[in-house]
Amino acid sequence: VLCDKRRCHAVLSAAGVPVPAALPPVDGYPALRTAMAGAGWHRVFVKPAHGSSAAGVIALAVGPRGLRADTTVEHTPDGLFNSLRVRRYTDEATVAAIVDRLAPDGLHVERWLPKAGLGDRVVDVRVVVVAGRPTHAVVRAARGPLTNLHLGNARGDLAALRAAVGEAGWAAAMETCERVAACFTGSLHVGVDLMFLAGWRRHAVAEVNAFGDLLPGVVTDGRDTYAEQVHALTTGRWQRWRAGVGACAA
Repeated sequence: VLCDKRRCHAVLSAAGVPVPAALPPVDGYPALRTAMAGAGWHRVFVKPAHGSSAAGVIALAVGPRGLRADTTVEHTPDGLFNSLRVRRYTDEATVAAIVDRLAPDGLHVERWLPKAGLGDRVVDVRVVVVAGRPTHAVVRAARGPLTNLHLGNARGDLAALRAAVGEAGWAAAMETCERVAACFTGSLHVGVDLMFLAGWRRHAVAEVNAFGDLLPGVVTDGRDTYAEQVHALTTGRWQRWRAGVGACAA
């Protein structure tokens, strides 16, 4: 389920976890534009259903002056390539060709929610939840819509983010991360991509990652993410958590 964004979104939504609204399945660019118009959405994230690390993700904005698509996709005469350099396309024919090429492998399309910002960058947070407990977090700060750190974005200031959202807002967000983990009790850890919306009063879960524990240099209680997982296993905390919570995912 974690490796299928469509199924994962459905599980989280059914569990009452705040997630961006999603469009029904689309099989290509014309269907995407029709669905966007029907929903009244001008900005969406188009994601390969089985993708990871932002590969193939398109942040698409459509307006009266045309369209803009920020993506890791490099479009060439020889095909599509994943790139660490985010590109911006404004030619609709090129964007349509990219979407149509990705569509046969399955697409998941979500409404683009405006993220809160710190300074001149928008931010979200990767939260690693181990045995049901949020233990490690990294702020990802970007000047564009794709915040993944491997794309050249920066780690942000977690203390500043917590101050902006307030302790009550942070506690509510961590409770949401716990609810996410409760949907996947067969997984020792999950990596939750958590976004606070503009104004800092609301939050939503953008992604849940089955392999989201790579946070180099982040230590809590003297343990990095891997030591935390070993600790949860050797102390029986994971086993006790699994026994005490019912999974909402099949």
